[in-house]
Amino acid sequence: MRRRQLLGGLGMATAGVALGQRAVPAQGHPILKPPRLREGDVVGIVSPAGATFERDRLDLVIDAVKALGFVPEVAPHALARYGYLAGTDTERAADLNAMFADSAVKALLPIRGDWGSARILPYLDYDTIRANPKVLIGFSDISALLLGIYAQTGLVTFHGPHGITSWRPEQVEPLRRILINGEALTYRNPLLGADQDRLMRDQGRLQTITPGQATGPLLGGNLSVIAGIVGSPYLPDTTGAILFLEDVGESPYRIDRMLTQLKLAGVLNGLAGFVFGQCQACGPGQSYGSLTLEEILRDHIQPLGIPAYGGAWIGHVEPLWTLPIGGTLTMDAIAGTLQMQSPAVV
Repeated sequence: MRRRQLLGGLGMATAGVALGQRAVPAQGHPILKPPRLREGDVVGIVSPAGATFERDRLDLVIDAVKALGFVPEVAPHALARYGYLAGTDTERAADLNAMFADSAVKALLPIRGDWGSARILPYLDYDTIRANPKVLIGFSDISALLLGIYAQTGLVTFHGPHGITSWRPEQVEPLRRILINGEALTYRNPLLGADQDRLMRDQGRLQTITPGQATGPLLGGNLSVIAGIVGSPYLPDTTGAILFLEDVGESPYRIDRMLTQLKLAGVLNGLAGFVFGQCQACGPGQSYGSLTLEEILRDHIQPLGIPAYGGAWIGHVEPLWTLPIGGTLTMDAIAGTLQMQSPAVV
């Protein structure tokens, strides 16, 4: 995973809210859903990973939170800097712990990703987090937080926008429907730009790896970040789960290496289903005889014999889907859809 550029589009429709199976995180905690958000709620703005070097970036996030109808509260170390990190590990963790402990704060929104979330996982107060469930949303490097907190507490977290994303209407509307209205949505790739006037789709094409449908708890995020926490207590048990992965700026051999790591560590064993999202700037470049991403996915995933597809609109693309980590979803590897089986908030 390298510096991220955001591109994209989104397509969603309402799904039914049938009850699905319950997932049990790595530490055996029952699933815990956060309370839904309401207009006027306080949203804590935090920096758990990379530093924000310009005050204007923070101001943009404050403006976005206000425009969403919430009240921003900026963490003490939001503009701190320790090299490329937003303060020391203990400072960044202290901000998250304080936000979870504050009953007035109803959601946590990171300013950005980059790198550093995994470093603070040992310093988080998981007892306090479980006692004060609230919405935590982000993507990219924030994947470590989403998975680590879910593994340690059972709290459903959300793979979705962080502060400096674009916040266009097509991104805001589904987020509101999931986090405020408590709806269960179906995710499908959108028609983008010129594709709306073409007879065929050019962008956001799907590749069925193995046909079929599967239902299970949704886990996943950035492949590089997940590979970095393999073997730790912060990666949930993936048995029976639908695993989704995405990345950006990685050569095919690096994607191959990280998927091999997941395979050798047993992370791919016992999956109910698999979804690969977008991998921006992940082509072979000038490499001679490189495997393609499609060939790499076929080599690692097809032998599993589980429903699987690639090309989902998940990753460093905009607008971003808001996906519930730990929520029960049903995937269809031919239609290329993910359907929430129940609301992700209470």
